[in-house]
Amino acid sequence: MAKNLWQNQTTVSEFILLGFGDLAELQVPLFLLFLVIYLVTIAGNLLIVLLVVADRHLHTPMYFFLGNLSFLESCCSSTVLPKMLSNLLTGRKIISFKSCFIQYFLFACLGGTECYLLSMMSYDRYLAICEPLRYVVLMNRKFSFQLAVVSWVSGVFVSTTLTLKVSWLSFCGPNEIDHYFCDVTSDIRYLSCSDTTSFELSSLIFTFVFTLPPFVLTLLSYISIIVSILRISSTTGRQKAFSTCSSHLTVVALYYGTLMLVYLLPRSKNLTEVKKVFSLFYTVLTPMVNPFIYSLRNMEVKEALRRQLRIISTFLREWHSPLLFLK
Repeated sequence: MAKNLWQNQTTVSEFILLGFGDLAELQVPLFLLFLVIYLVTIAGNLLIVLLVVADRHLHTPMYFFLGNLSFLESCCSSTVLPKMLSNLLTGRKIISFKSCFIQYFLFACLGGTECYLLSMMSYDRYLAICEPLRYVVLMNRKFSFQLAVVSWVSGVFVSTTLTLKVSWLSFCGPNEIDHYFCDVTSDIRYLSCSDTTSFELSSLIFTFVFTLPPFVLTLLSYISIIVSILRISSTTGRQKAFSTCSSHLTVVALYYGTLMLVYLLPRSKNLTEVKKVFSLFYTVLTPMVNPFIYSLRNMEVKEALRRQLRIISTFLREWHSPLLFLK
């Protein structure tokens, strides 16, 4: 139905992603930079997903949430960066009408999901540190699964709603999106020749609901965690726990803060460049650093990695021995 609506109401068949402007001399350096970031992001996040699935010691609510986050970050980077890399490499900044809205749908879905998933993770850490005796009862596998499902369903709901609202608009030019991915939210009143009030209002409401309450919940959780940490008698244990929580809170604040700045600031052409820079934090930076901040600094994850490497090494030796015998 949405497809028919788009075909009947638009004369635009493709969009032009202006990206970072006409910076021909920086295209190759930017391509190499973002390629490295993408490869590191995918490798780091998929490693966490594989470890969480393969190692039974990580089959706990905490690592279940981390596995979800890593999978989500891999998908988020794969939604935005490959097209950006293609545009930087070829110089062609064109994206088809259909591809544009598929990218928008996926990004809105993953962004909405991550907002709630991060708050669920902070609540899990709050229970583990502030309510250790009741943690197993309060945060069991069933409840953690339900929280993850709520996060994913919320993301699907917001992206479906916004994409349907966009499908009811007419697009008859111009077709330039002043961004490096197909985020039509900021430029919608310039792109569409329909009344965009309903879409803009819905986008504002969803941005508020999906960023401020989860951020406040996350902030309150970490404040409670820090208070509990300060009561730890061991100086070494207190410093280690505080270092971990402060790094978590920094990344979370960076993610929510830049997201709110981009989507709650007034829609003005004068702020476009600023918003593009801020967008890099939640589309490029946080997906890359999250595996290192949340997981790869964790001793349990490091030990799980060692166990899996030993298993692989043993398998390779056992597989290689018969081949030597045959020779």
